[in-house]
Amino acid sequence: MSLNTGFPETDLSVTGIDFLKRQNCQQHHTDAYNIKNLVVRRGYPFQLELTFNRELRPTDKLSLRFSLGENPMKIRGTLMSLNPMLQPDFGGWKVSIVKNSGTQCLLSVISSPWAPVGKYTLNVKTGSNIYKPEMSDIYLLFNPWCEDDVVYMADEAQRNEYVLNDTGYIYVGSAYNIYNRPWNFGQFEEYVLDACMYLMDKSGLKPGSRRDPVLVSRAMSALVNANDDNGVVLGNWSGNYSNGTSPMDWIGSVAILQQYYKTKKPVSYGQCWVFAGVLTTVMRCLGIPSRCVSNFNSAHDTDENLRVDVYLNEVGEKLTSMSLDSVWNFHVWNDVWMRRLDLPTGFGGWQAIDATPQEQSQGLFQCGPCSVKAVKEGDVYLPFDGKFVYAEVNADKVYWIVKKVNGKNKFTRISTETEGIGVKISTKAVGEDRREDITSQYKFPEGSIEERESMEKALSFIRPSGMVPRARFASVNSTDERPLSHQILPPEPVPKTGVHLEITNKAPLHPGNPLELAITVKTSTPGKWTINLVGSCQLQSYTGKVEASLGYVKETVELEGGSETQIPLKIGADTYMKTLASAEDEVLVHVTAIAEVQGTEDKLTKEITMPFEYPPITVQMPETAKLNEEFTCAFIFKNKLNVPLDNCKLLVEGLGIFKMTAFDQGDVQPGRIIKSEVICTPTRLGEKKMVAKLTSTQLKGISAEKKITIIN
Repeated sequence: MSLNTGFPETDLSVTGIDFLKRQNCQQHHTDAYNIKNLVVRRGYPFQLELTFNRELRPTDKLSLRFSLGENPMKIRGTLMSLNPMLQPDFGGWKVSIVKNSGTQCLLSVISSPWAPVGKYTLNVKTGSNIYKPEMSDIYLLFNPWCEDDVVYMADEAQRNEYVLNDTGYIYVGSAYNIYNRPWNFGQFEEYVLDACMYLMDKSGLKPGSRRDPVLVSRAMSALVNANDDNGVVLGNWSGNYSNGTSPMDWIGSVAILQQYYKTKKPVSYGQCWVFAGVLTTVMRCLGIPSRCVSNFNSAHDTDENLRVDVYLNEVGEKLTSMSLDSVWNFHVWNDVWMRRLDLPTGFGGWQAIDATPQEQSQGLFQCGPCSVKAVKEGDVYLPFDGKFVYAEVNADKVYWIVKKVNGKNKFTRISTETEGIGVKISTKAVGEDRREDITSQYKFPEGSIEERESMEKALSFIRPSGMVPRARFASVNSTDERPLSHQILPPEPVPKTGVHLEITNKAPLHPGNPLELAITVKTSTPGKWTINLVGSCQLQSYTGKVEASLGYVKETVELEGGSETQIPLKIGADTYMKTLASAEDEVLVHVTAIAEVQGTEDKLTKEITMPFEYPPITVQMPETAKLNEEFTCAFIFKNKLNVPLDNCKLLVEGLGIFKMTAFDQGDVQPGRIIKSEVICTPTRLGEKKMVAKLTSTQLKGISAEKKITIIN
């Protein structure tokens, strides 16, 4: 006898889903993303509230289906079907019922800490019904807060800096004068997360590979440059930026990534700090801790011999056309944080990646991730690109003088510098607006036993076997054949005279003023010494390319042991202002001095690169402002130089306050003050920064920033 309860049996169906975005995003540290969808991190629980047409019963069939990519399959880990009644655990994902009352059911879902990262589509199956919610896409990111995730970072202050901070600095200039360039990373801004997901799709990484930060960061280092794959930014070092934006004019990654996502075409133009800034944004956006790293006197060693040859003419001017290798005043790349399950134990932590297209790796312009610890210890055989990164921070610099003898070039080695490459490696400090020197993370102290052992180990992997040193190789080189780059040079004789050179500027290097420089020659050994000195001044770009030769001094000085003399080197403003105005890039003042002591083998070179100095921009605004209430921000600049500044342009941006805006200011005469005002309406709480940049024909970028706290 069948029991008739009088209630018709209705199929269970879902009538709505609440993604509980506010509470989930707060718990997952994703509440800053400017996106309507739910953004969560893998390995952490999130809750969903389902509403049914009737009460959920133990006999009902219910499954949540999370799918990733075009053709999701359970076997590939791209289709998760979770049934809280029958199979609460699938592929490392878990689902459980937290509360079931009336027609509402609260579920808790935990994704696997090793799940592929990407945009998942959620639908709910009840019996034969499938419910597709309106905002069905859920973004799943790497999780530095989760101990089981390979990108786990234990320190909260570091997570706040390397994952959540959307502003920062990129360090530029030269080793003798480092300054910061404020940069807006803006990983939470509109369309930036979608741009990163588009890059993940474009990367060609199989869904299973998207779980591994090693493969993801390598793919992104290739995609942030436009070489090979129509990636984000097109590099340009030509000095001609007429059909794009000059690399000097960017103040952040947001406008670049938004333009790229909208057009799907490379954005023009970038140089190393732009690539590094954009790559930091992409990594932080995906949840991989990342920082910009600036290496000063960075070697670009084209033939992997750990040697950079610098050729000078008889007055000490650098001959860039002869050199295949180069030394950049600075080069910016990135470090990303992860455990390396693919390497022997101990090589986790910071890994170097580089999006600047310099050399191909496995057929593409990509670089890293390369364990920073492996670089320090000389273990350059480990993947990826260890030899290249090792050379950037450790190459030796060999100086040659090139003289014409009987119509042929004669090369004479004058000195080798073993400590000049890879100095003052810099990044922004954690939680503070200051530079942190991280050189010791990349290399042992110069001259230490560990440093020598690391170098010998690295050389054993870099040098082709069977190469033999040739005695007194440099001095017998009288033909026009260059010294073979892979030949091992004999050690230099120890100087007997204790000659020492110093190069200084006696007055600030303001454009429009004469460059007042001086070369000081010192000796520390008793005796009388006659010294032939040449010193030259050139303008060069940050990549070491000579833009103009400005003049030189040539003198013979006599010194007695323990004394010094100073030789002035003065360059008139009219000698260099034309080059300064015609160069599209920022140029630096480069001085080289060579001293040769008569009657001895003692030869010495010294070079220094110094940026020009500019008047500041002042930012005026309140210290606090209220959410959604207007306030005024003023930018003031006085031209304290004694030359007019043509085509002045002011670029300003404040994340969460207003989008990047440009003001054309025309020509600004000496002594004139310009002032621009912006009416701002803040849309996000917390500490925010205003960043301003002024460019003109004569000066390529003065930056300023100011903080403001947005309150309720």
